[in-house]
This record gives sequence, structure tokens and C-alpha cells, in this order.
Amino acid sequence: MAGVMAGFGNFTHAIVRAVPSSLAKEALRMNVSDVDLVKAQREHEVYIGVLKHKLGLEVIELPADESLPDCVFVEDAAVVCGDTALITRPGAESRRKETEAMRQALKELDLNIVDMSDQNATLDGGDVLFTGREFFVGLSKRTNQRGAEILADAFKDYAVSTVPVTDGLHLKSFCSMGGPGLIVIGSSEPAQKALKACHGGGLCGLSCSLTLSDVPQKVFRTTVLDNCIMQQMSDHRYDKLTVPDDLAANTIYMNLPNKGHVLLHCTPDEFPDSAKVFEKLKDHMLIPVSNMEKAKVDGALTCCSILINKKAKV
Repeated sequence: MAGVMAGFGNFTHAIVRAVPSSLAKEALRMNVSDVDLVKAQREHEVYIGVLKHKLGLEVIELPADESLPDCVFVEDAAVVCGDTALITRPGAESRRKETEAMRQALKELDLNIVDMSDQNATLDGGDVLFTGREFFVGLSKRTNQRGAEILADAFKDYAVSTVPVTDGLHLKSFCSMGGPGLIVIGSSEPAQKALKACHGGGLCGLSCSLTLSDVPQKVFRTTVLDNCIMQQMSDHRYDKLTVPDDLAANTIYMNLPNKGHVLLHCTPDEFPDSAKVFEKLKDHMLIPVSNMEKAKVDGALTCCSILINKKAKV
């Protein structure tokens, strides 16, 4: 199995998409809530400004499509690792055309494009957590086993483990990477159960002896550990940072030249107790970014961009 990916958290580009006016009334959502469109657009402008001006990324801004009310949540349309971009097949049929503009944008960056053409597969990028060593894929309402298998085939250098998501929309609705070897996770019972501690302090599903090198590619085995069901376990161990609020566990980690470790996270206005927890990360540049309005339609910080490390041509 591959070790820690060289340059984990290094990014040069970000792809984002404007907020369509149709988001307020027509975007999918798990709970009924009213969205202030102007505030949502303002939030997104600040978010883009942080990526572009504060962090110095080259930001590719795709136009909104009013026929695709969820299109601002670009993360679900593709998974990018290294020079390969897997174009997903979103679990919600109404979102599948979102991949067209994303595919074109990634193609223009000269990435190797892999299309998910299997009609039985579904995969949302929000269910994919890349740790720099391996992938975890949430099996949720939007992502199925076949989607996880195709991801494993697209990124053969890395092990792929599946995690049942029994509550919430996506895997990254309650966890994300906070740095190399550090997983930020919410404190709710479903979140903690998904990554339950076992094997001497590791995380269940994140620390076990079975790796992809032990079994044929694209074969997933089910294992039961301390009442925590995981598939295709990993042998890596991770530190975890638990925050009181599940939604606050969705963060964006980067490791950038002249800035070092950077973490975009919730604001104190949204989740005051969780925001205090991030202050423990003394080596990080902490950047609070509001996501209050987009959260009403199940959007999170990672949902709104695809980050890419585009190596300069020699």
C-alpha cells in the first residue's frame, strides 16, 4: 500500500461554482428550511475570496446553472487525487448533469479523466475522505458499493475502505481531515460509532491489519469489530479531534507554501463550542468561514470547492 501521499494538503487550484438563484427554493435538503439567497451568495463570495486572495490559489469559477439548483456543491461531481480526476455519478438523479461542466474544467487542467459510466453505480464526492494514505468511502443514501469499487479501480495506489453512513447525508457531514494523520469528527453517537475506537486507541475502520495488499483489488470484506461494522479495514492509525457539533467537523485542510498548515472551519457564531476546540491546533493558521445559509440545504465547507495540486510543467 502507498504511504503518506507526498505533499498531502498541497494545492494550487480550486474549482468553484456560483450560487444559482434556484438554490433557495429548489435545492435538495433533508430538513425544511428557508434560505436567504443573498446571504448564501455573500457567504460564497467570502469563501472564494479566502481561497483566492488570502491563500493565493488559482480559482476557476464556473457559472451557475439555474436548472441545477445544487450546482454550487461541486465536491459531489468529481474526486481528484494526484493527476487523476474521477467524474462521479451523483446519487440524486437531479444532480447528474452537474458533472458536465466539471468534467470540462478538469479536462482543461490536463488531468487524466476517468468517467463513472456504470449505471448501477452512485458516488457523491461528499462521501469520499482521502487521508493522504488511503480513501474512506461512506455508503450512504447517495453512494453505493459499486461506486466505491469504481473509485478503488481509479486510484489503484491507495487502499479503499467503506464506512456505513446511517445518519446524515454524507460521510463528510461528520468528519474531515484536519491535518496529516488527524481526523476531525463530530461527537454524536452515529459519528463516533462510524469511527469507533478499537485496537488499542486506533479508530475502528481506521486501524486494523487487513489492507488492500492482502486481498485482490476491488474485493471488499466485511469485518465486525466491537459492534462496529466496517469493510476492508485499514492498518493505519490516526489522531482524532472531536468537536461537539457534527457539522463543525467538516473542515478544509491545506499545507501551503509560506503559510504552512491551514484550516478553514466553522465560525464562533455558528458553533461557538466547536470553534474553541480548533484553537488547540496551535501550528495551524485558523480561518473561520461562515456556511450558515448553505448548511440549510445540507452544504458544508468542503462541498463548495474541488482542490487540485497542479504541478508546473518543466
